[in-house]
Amino acid sequence: MDLRDQLKNLFPTHEEQDFEMPENPAEQFVQKEPLTCKFEKKGRNGKPVTLVEGFEGTDEELKKISKKIKTTLGIGGSEKDGVIIIQGDNRDKIMQILKNMGYKTKRVGG
Repeated sequence: MDLRDQLKNLFPTHEEQDFEMPENPAEQFVQKEPLTCKFEKKGRNGKPVTLVEGFEGTDEELKKISKKIKTTLGIGGSEKDGVIIIQGDNRDKIMQILKNMGYKTKRVGG
């Protein structure tokens, strides 16, 4: 007796249904505008930070991107209000990481 027969014995009124997978799975989110990487010291007691702005996805996706950047570079940072804040001036490294993840980036400032 196989599993289907056992299930029929347990649930005699249940009708078996065939489920079809959709041909086009949910399309992956596509960023319309490039992410901007800019350097800032203002309002942070003179400590340099790199800001990544312009992300259009969910907060969970933003946290995944932030975690990837922080673990790859081995530095601290946070994410809030759709902006990733990374300690230090690491624009070039961050832009390379984002490019490898498939995001377009634009460098802002010097």
